[in-house]
Amino acid sequence: MEQYKTRAELKSDTKELFRGRWKDAILLNFIPTLITFIAFLVIVVVSFSIADQINTPIENWTNDSYVSEDIGESTNSGNGTSNVTSGILSTLFTVGISFTFLDWFRDPGKKIHPIKNSLQVFSRKYFLRTFLIYILTSIFTTLWSLLFIIPGIIKHYAYSQAYLIYKDQTNLSPNEKISSLNCITESKNLMKGHKWRFFLLEMSFIGWGILAVLSLGIGFLWLFPYENATRVAFYEDLTKGKYLNEQDY
Repeated sequence: MEQYKTRAELKSDTKELFRGRWKDAILLNFIPTLITFIAFLVIVVVSFSIADQINTPIENWTNDSYVSEDIGESTNSGNGTSNVTSGILSTLFTVGISFTFLDWFRDPGKKIHPIKNSLQVFSRKYFLRTFLIYILTSIFTTLWSLLFIIPGIIKHYAYSQAYLIYKDQTNLSPNEKISSLNCITESKNLMKGHKWRFFLLEMSFIGWGILAVLSLGIGFLWLFPYENATRVAFYEDLTKGKYLNEQDY
């Protein structure tokens, strides 16, 4: 029977990886977070500006209640657009960071370039299929959630390893087009019997999250890389080099 590491062991692996290099880990996560936040603010400001421009002329010939309703709808639309856009950006940045942590675990001496590494998912090599995985998993999870929230959560964990599988398969077969759907299916198979373990691993960070909030958010500078890297450590332990060339493992 295959033996897997405990939550404590996975976290220990992450802390050992970061020993003396927390600055690299923090910068790797901080810069994309800052970019996403700025993009979110820009989209919100632009959305409100457009809504204001659209509704200003209407005030000259419509009653106040109609204008108020129309502005409300435009504002809600703007908020929806900003939320979706920031969600996509956040996911893509997180995937890029996870790709970097995966390389870092396999090469502990790897030199980290925060901006370049965190943006690697936007490269020609990764972007299209990564974006397709995001779209497909979002659709599948939403459809399952329509039945009941629990199936949606279960599927979220079933699909959770698809991005890292895609990275490994892309590196394993660089001249082949890797199917996003196949990566999702492979993740489902890989996570059979392990979804609960992954859920408990994520829940184990709740206490750290509370402390981060009490520190007025400063603690998240350490928590985000710690949590993201531990998820990657889970994948490494789960796959045990399954998708690597023999010379790489």
